[in-house]
Amino acid sequence: MYRGFKNGYKPRTNIVKDEKGDLVTDSPSVLGRWRNHFSQLLNVHEVSDVRQTEILTAEQLLPAPSACEVGMAIEKLKRH
Repeated sequence: MYRGFKNGYKPRTNIVKDEKGDLVTDSPSVLGRWRNHFSQLLNVHEVSDVRQTEILTAEQLLPAPSACEVGMAIEKLKRH
């Protein structure tokens, strides 16, 4: 028997404190509070559309391998 069913169903209530310390329970306010919290935590001063954010990496961008290179790599793996 699954152990999660042992104690029965317990409804979950999402409650957070706002900047003033008051409890907030409605979904839009809770989501807004988390957004503000993580913006401050991550030093994000302006919330922008994630799809427009440029992703920077420390890795060098390499061109995709050619079909010939993929075939050679597969053959090499088959031999080992």
